Amino acid sequence: MHLPSHDDVRAARVRISPLIVRTPMLRHRVLDAQTGGTILVKPEPLQRTGSFKLRGATNALQQLGARATQAGVVTHSSGNHAQATACAAAAIGAKATIFMPQDAPRIKVDSTRGWGAEIIHYDRLRDDRDALTAAFAERTGAIVVPPFDDANVIAGQGTLALELAEDAAAAGLQLDALLVCTGGGGLIAGCALGMEGVSPQTRIYAVEPEGWDDTGRSLAGGVRVGNPDGGSLLCDALLAKMPGEMTFAVNQPRLAGGIAVSDDEVLAAIRFAFLHLKLVVEPGGAVCLAALLAGKFDARGQTVGVVISGGNVDPAVFSRALAG
Repeated sequence: MHLPSHDDVRAARVRISPLIVRTPMLRHRVLDAQTGGTILVKPEPLQRTGSFKLRGATNALQQLGARATQAGVVTHSSGNHAQATACAAAAIGAKATIFMPQDAPRIKVDSTRGWGAEIIHYDRLRDDRDALTAAFAERTGAIVVPPFDDANVIAGQGTLALELAEDAAAAGLQLDALLVCTGGGGLIAGCALGMEGVSPQTRIYAVEPEGWDDTGRSLAGGVRVGNPDGGSLLCDALLAKMPGEMTFAVNQPRLAGGIAVSDDEVLAAIRFAFLHLKLVVEPGGAVCLAALLAGKFDARGQTVGVVISGGNVDPAVFSRALAG
């Protein structure tokens, strides 16, 4: 297994910079006042497909090049990696086929289809999405673009951390900690590798929904563990079965720990982001902000980076959050 490195993240940045948005670093006095820290927000809802996933998918597809154009690509996703893969495939003229759960938010399904991808639905609770994807690739010759457990995808996601560290330094700040939304672990693995070369003193924490905190529990136990059945499906973007083999190999020696947040805390964070940051945030994208606002991470006296990873929220969920 070839693990990606900090140099791979730097190379990814050069490769994908013409094709993605360099999202800004945001601050807000209310957020600083409520937490007692200096909070630096990285708002990936402003990315072209509404989430950070475009970074990793673009890095992977750009390197596949003619192979992908000839054979097509396939993946599985509840929506954000689906949109990103479809967008990145369209950029090189490749066909994309996406396995999406039947309960995926309509906004994500419509956007994925809008980029020209073919969608095949599956049952999240009954079907094995990895097996479906692998069987399709075997049958058609399409190239699998994993949502997180892939060196090129991980390296692309890490470009987010390079940008944030640079913007913090330009403001005369140094990150004490970075909170990262975590599902399968690709984003946080990339961020850990990115920070390793530019801000090695920064402590990095995985933030997950309660009941889906497999990375936090895996870090505590030293081995990969899965999630039990029956957890809430609110944070649909973060519902990986367990940490990836590659992502955990990157994350285990580099992360400071894990934090889990409740649905109510997530909904409150969505409401806060809308009212104060003027951002539309999906549940999975709000978990780090939720950890701060709920006091599950003590930011007092610290400079803390907070990733808001996506904004593709179902309108009904968004209305529920705003209603309080």
